Amino acid sequence: MGLWQFLGLAIFAVVAGASIVFQAAINADLRLALNSASWAAFISYVGGALAMAVFVALSGAPWLSAPAIARTSWLSWTGGLFGAVYVVAAILLLPRLGAATSLALFVTGQMVMSVAIDHYGILGVPQHAIDLPRLAGCALLVVGVVLIRS
Repeated sequence: MGLWQFLGLAIFAVVAGASIVFQAAINADLRLALNSASWAAFISYVGGALAMAVFVALSGAPWLSAPAIARTSWLSWTGGLFGAVYVVAAILLLPRLGAATSLALFVTGQMVMSVAIDHYGILGVPQHAIDLPRLAGCALLVVGVVLIRS
């Protein structure tokens, strides 16, 4: 991968990460307005589902076929469940911990899980053994949470 391609992908990842913070703040605000974390999360998912329907329609992707669906594992269908855990957690934690602390904790959880998934090659992810630099990176994230919280 060339430098420009990497930079383009890195910028996209940073923008996506920033959108997660914005989403959490919007959902937390909606929770206050509705006085319901459950309804705020539901509305967030309906909005996301509608946006994805538009994206799929505009992308020209073919309709799913029964054989394609049959090739999937049951675990493949649980992504929305994990997304819902994140959305509800963000809605409940952001007003209590603040955006920086909440998201620092989320990123720490993401990195620790990512290192474990890489180490074991879970779900076909290329294997990368846990080593001292990766462990140090996780430890620095924990230090970052402590520093962000103060």
